[in-house]
Amino acid sequence: MDHSSDIPLVQRLKEGDAAAYDALFMKYHKMLCVNAYWFLRNEAEANDLVQTFFLDIWDKKLYLQFNGDIRGYLPQAIKNRCLTHHKKQKAERENKAAFTQLQEETCIVSHETSPDYYKQVLSAINEMATQKRSAIQMVYIHGKRYQEAADEMGISINSFKTHLKRGLKVLRHAMVNKG
Repeated sequence: MDHSSDIPLVQRLKEGDAAAYDALFMKYHKMLCVNAYWFLRNEAEANDLVQTFFLDIWDKKLYLQFNGDIRGYLPQAIKNRCLTHHKKQKAERENKAAFTQLQEETCIVSHETSPDYYKQVLSAINEMATQKRSAIQMVYIHGKRYQEAADEMGISINSFKTHLKRGLKVLRHAMVNKG
């Protein structure tokens, strides 16, 4: 791969040249997908992550931060995005585990005290504010991914996570008090 043209390519990008963006994409896309795959071990996720990175380069004008030769920057940026992706996945797994634990704990309590456990859960969910209820239903009932659910609700991923966390807290509190 010829890297000698990176400096003029970066300069053209900074001038807003869309052809330079296309050239950057063609030159580095495959290599960055391989790098992402090495971290993620999932081809679809690797391709999505690299695609999003290239969209951000243009849409968020990340190219304005490029200085000269970028062959070291691009793989490092992908590595950082992969590590962030891993952190997000870990947080999602922890939230699902917390919800499963909540289900198990309240299920034990409810079987001893009330045969209407599922009615209690549904009642508690239905009494929640709309955003919290929607967040819980989308993830735990419909099995949607966080980003997918956030997009459907028309909010940011961080706002979605806040609604989900608060909804789980309300549900946990409601089930402990009813149990």
